[in-house]
Amino acid sequence: MFKNLPIRFKLLIYYSILFTVSLSLGSTFIYTIVQRTITANIESELEHTTQAILNMVKTAADVSIKNHLRAIAEQNLQTAQYHYKQYRSGRVSKEKAMAAAANLFLSQTIGKSGYTYCLDSSGVVLIHPEDELVDESVAQHEFVQDQVEMKEGYIEYQWKNPQENRLRPKALYMTYFEPWDWIISVTSYRREFKDVVNVDDFKDSILKFRFGETGYSFVMDKNGTALIHPKLQGVNILEDQMLPDEFFEEMVKRKQGKLIYPWQNPDETRQRDKLVMFNYIPDYDWLVASSSYLDEFYRPLHTIRYLMLLTFAITLFLIIALTFRLSASITKPLKKLMNHFHRVSETSFTTRMYWDSKDEIGQLTAYFNDFMDKLERYSNSLKQEIQSRRKVETDLRISEERYRSVTEATPDPIVVYSMKGEVIFLNPAFTRVFGWTLEECIGKKMDYFVPDENWPETRSMIKAVQSGETLSLVETRRYNKRGDIVPVTISAATYRGPSGRLAGSVVILRDVTKTMRLRKQIMDISERERQKFGQDLHDDLSPHLIGIQGLCTVLEANLVEASSAQAPMAGQINELIGNAIEKIRALARGLCPVHLVSRGLFSALDDLAARTDATSGIRVRFRGDEPFDLSDNIVATHLYFIAQEAVANAVKHAGADEIVVELKNDGETVLMTVADNGRGFDNNDSANGIGLQIMEYRAKMSGATMRVATQKGGGTTIQVLLKSQLKLN
Repeated sequence: MFKNLPIRFKLLIYYSILFTVSLSLGSTFIYTIVQRTITANIESELEHTTQAILNMVKTAADVSIKNHLRAIAEQNLQTAQYHYKQYRSGRVSKEKAMAAAANLFLSQTIGKSGYTYCLDSSGVVLIHPEDELVDESVAQHEFVQDQVEMKEGYIEYQWKNPQENRLRPKALYMTYFEPWDWIISVTSYRREFKDVVNVDDFKDSILKFRFGETGYSFVMDKNGTALIHPKLQGVNILEDQMLPDEFFEEMVKRKQGKLIYPWQNPDETRQRDKLVMFNYIPDYDWLVASSSYLDEFYRPLHTIRYLMLLTFAITLFLIIALTFRLSASITKPLKKLMNHFHRVSETSFTTRMYWDSKDEIGQLTAYFNDFMDKLERYSNSLKQEIQSRRKVETDLRISEERYRSVTEATPDPIVVYSMKGEVIFLNPAFTRVFGWTLEECIGKKMDYFVPDENWPETRSMIKAVQSGETLSLVETRRYNKRGDIVPVTISAATYRGPSGRLAGSVVILRDVTKTMRLRKQIMDISERERQKFGQDLHDDLSPHLIGIQGLCTVLEANLVEASSAQAPMAGQINELIGNAIEKIRALARGLCPVHLVSRGLFSALDDLAARTDATSGIRVRFRGDEPFDLSDNIVATHLYFIAQEAVANAVKHAGADEIVVELKNDGETVLMTVADNGRGFDNNDSANGIGLQIMEYRAKMSGATMRVATQKGGGTTIQVLLKSQLKLN
């Protein structure tokens, strides 16, 4: 609803919210600051007044106590002087005069527990109600030291009798009678002088304190009796049924602090909240308090509140008027511009608008006219472009149909991937060869149809394609939907999107099962012919030459016996025939390792390691699990020649001092490893070597996978993994 409001109402709402929030925050801040200031001033004033009254009461009490003790002390001094005169006149002895004065001192009662005692100038007790203290030195006490030093005057100190567990404040007044060296001391606990204090001495002074219109100070004892109060003096507030007493009970309980409570004076008609600051005089169990009604202190806040409300109303009225005036200056030309836009939609792009100001509306008008000029030009060019676009779309549709027809008619499987490796398109040939349909694979990755042993080469192909390279007839293997291995050749290229960036790749997978089968058959025939030729050399020609060598040996012996000059020539012929026999045996071993046929792959590799170790000067060792033989002798031959080529490469090029040939089986797979500790090589530099290509070709013909792991300075490891049935011995 707010979105559909006219601009003037939106402006009004925005301005009103902004003004209301700003003024509310400012007013709240000011009101809070003023309220806190007034409250702080009220509490400070009441607290200071309460403290002043407390000091006034304490001062008055101190004066009353001091005067009371002083009167008794001076009276005792006169008593001592009287008996001293009796002694001086000879009427009584000195001892009797001093005893008579002491009896009078001890017979006096000051409060409940007060008494009179005398010390001499050294702090020794001369007269005391407790006989055990007489003639005892009490100079160790600090107040006694003050007495010895002052001899006359008023002292307050803390004292605890032996039977008591805490110190209590005590007051003492002393006079000095020099003839007998008596410090006459009158002492009593301060709390026992409560009745001596006359509230009339400071009543008028306390009642003069005023706060606001009706605020006042008062003094109340712990029983709730108002000792000083402008209206309730002498009334026990806690016992009067007409007066609320729970707040005064709280004051008596807390003894010090502040409290806000409702209170109604006898001559008023309603209760009002009242603030009281109170303190405690422990000597007399009095509460001294100052109180006042809060509404009298906060009356200026009401005035501030009314002024703020009036300011808010006046300002809001001005904002409404200003908003409508401002919105009219904006909406009027906008409506005119809207009418021009409406006219454009109904007619053509030739409409223009004119405005005589140079403000934002004038600029908007200029932009409108400029926009209409461009729109008119774009309209004309757009019509031409639409015609061209329609022709291009028609040609593109024909091209797409042609492309789809070609891919669907192609006998080789085709997959179109995104750059993330997700399937975009499959042709029917892919479904025919591998079994998966487009609906099953679209938007997914085809990781599951790559055998584990073919992942290293597959990752290399993916990396090459993603970098923009083109692949051509790379041999590898893939699973079909049934889980069977399908040998394929892969050709791949990337294509780019409208932005010019690589958008995906097109992969052609050619099923080379039949080709591989034919290759294997040709290879098997070749291997069989090789083996037959090698066996013929070993089994036919070699025995024939051995027979000739035997005849030559007989001939040489006969010629030697006949002392013929031709005997040395016969020996040379015999030696040449022996060399020929060795060469024929080596050739036969290369064409058909006789020991491979007769003793199996294990023995052949062991013999290869021993021969290389003996002839190369490099330590060559063979390790293997035994006993086992491969059921297919052609496969065993391929593995032997791979190991022979790997060992020969290590001897010639690796610069190694140790080569290890290893053959292991776990019942399902055969793993052959040839590892050296030589210098290694860069895969990129040696990937096209004829030796590696021949080894890889033999591995594929055997149905095995070959991996080469090498790094410069770290040696080379060649592994051939064959999943084959084993013939156990």
